[in-house]
Amino acid sequence: MISSARLATAERADALGVLLSLPSHEDASNAVLIWVPLWLQRRVTACTALGKAVKGEGAHSFLRFVRSTRRRASHMSGSIAQSRASDRLARTIWPALALSALLVGCRPDSEAATPQVRPVRTVTVEKHEAGSPVTLTGRIEAKDEVALGFRISGRLLENKARLGDRVKPGEVIARLEPQNELNQLRSAEANLAAAQAQLTQAQNHFERQDTLLRQGWTTRAIWDEAKKALQTAQAQVDSAEAQLKAAHDLVSFTQLEADAPGVVTEVGPRAGTVVQAGQMIVRLARQDGRDAVFDVPAQLIRSAPPDPQIMVSLTDDPKVTAQGRVREVAPQADPVTRNFEVKVGLTDPPPAMLLGATVTGRMEMEAFPVINIPTSALTRFNQRPAVWIVDSANLTVSVRNVEVLRYDPATVAVSEGLNTGDIVVTAGVQALHPGQKVRLLGSPSS
Repeated sequence: MISSARLATAERADALGVLLSLPSHEDASNAVLIWVPLWLQRRVTACTALGKAVKGEGAHSFLRFVRSTRRRASHMSGSIAQSRASDRLARTIWPALALSALLVGCRPDSEAATPQVRPVRTVTVEKHEAGSPVTLTGRIEAKDEVALGFRISGRLLENKARLGDRVKPGEVIARLEPQNELNQLRSAEANLAAAQAQLTQAQNHFERQDTLLRQGWTTRAIWDEAKKALQTAQAQVDSAEAQLKAAHDLVSFTQLEADAPGVVTEVGPRAGTVVQAGQMIVRLARQDGRDAVFDVPAQLIRSAPPDPQIMVSLTDDPKVTAQGRVREVAPQADPVTRNFEVKVGLTDPPPAMLLGATVTGRMEMEAFPVINIPTSALTRFNQRPAVWIVDSANLTVSVRNVEVLRYDPATVAVSEGLNTGDIVVTAGVQALHPGQKVRLLGSPSS
C-alpha cells in the first residue's frame, strides 16, 4: 500500500506540472482559482477515506480554508472576463494558493503501535528459616458420638429427648407403638404352652413303654416310637422358648434407651412419625472425652513434626486452655475445601469447653526455609495459587504456580515455586498477561 506521504508528494508534483504547462499568467491564474479548490476538496476526501485526516481544531480550520478558497475562485472567475484588475489580483494570490496546495497533504502513516509497557510494583524475594507457630480455628466435638435408633420399624409413640439434655445409662429416650410386638409375644407364649403340654404327654407315654419293655409286655419298636415322640416334643418346646425370647426382644426394641451417660446433640423425628429400623432418633455425645477438630491443609500435614503437642484455647476466652495430641487424621480430603479433618484428643478438658465451642489450636512448627510475599501478589493459574515473575533481562512477566504453606493477614508463606532473587509482582497483577513488558516502580527486598 502506498503511504500517504508518497501519495501527497506525487500529487504535488502533478499539480506543479499542470500549473507550469499553462501558456500565460492569466490562464494560470484562472486555472489555479478554479482547479485548486477542487483539488483541495479531493485531497480532503481521500485523506478522510484513508483515516489520516487532520483531527481536532486543525481539521475545522482546514475545511474553512477550502470553503473560503472555493468562494473566492468562483468570484474571481466571473471577474476575469470583465476586468484586467482581476488578472492583477489573480497574479497576487496565485503564489499563495499554489504554495498552500503544495503544502496540503495527508499526515504520514503513524508508526506501528508499540506494546504497552505497564508499570508494576515488585519485591525481590528471599528465603528464611520459618519456625513460627501455626494457628488454626476449630470446634469442640465429643470424642465418642453415637446416633441412637430403633432396631425395628414402627410408628413413633414418644420422643422425650431435647437438645442439650443429659441422659443416664438405661434411661428411656423414645418409644414405638408396641401392639404388634405384644401380640407376637402372646402368640409365642401360647405356642410354648402347647409345646410343653405335648412334651408332658410324650414323657408319660415314654415312661410307660419303658416299664412295659423291661417287664417284657411290649416290643422294642413301640418303645422306639415313644422315644421319638418324646424327643420331638422336647425339640418343639425348645423352639417355642426361642420364639418367646425373640418376642420379648421385639417388645424391648420398642423402647430406645441410652447405653452410656452423655449429652443429646441432635434430635430426630418426633411422635407420630413412622420410622425405619436404624433411622437416627437421637444423637448422643458420650461424656468420656472431648476432641478439638480442625480443617488442616495438606501442606501443613506434610510439614508438621511427628506427634506434635497442640495447645487448644477458647477463641472467646484464651485463658481457658487444654493440651492435646493428634488422635485421628481423615484419610480423604474434603471435596469442597480440599482440607483434611484432624481430631486432637484433649487431656482433661475444662468444663468451659462445651460441645460446639469455637477453639484456637496452636502448634510450634519445625524451622524450614520459606518465602513470604504480600497477599496482593497472589493470583490463580490452572486452578492453583500463582504469582507473576519478572524477567530482569528483558523486563517481561511470566506466571508461575506456587505451593502456599499458610495464609497470614498481610502475607503468604510460600514453600515451593519461588527461589531467592526472583522478582515478584505485588501490584497490578490483575492486568498482566504472559510476555508483557513492564516498568518497575520499585523493587525492595522481601
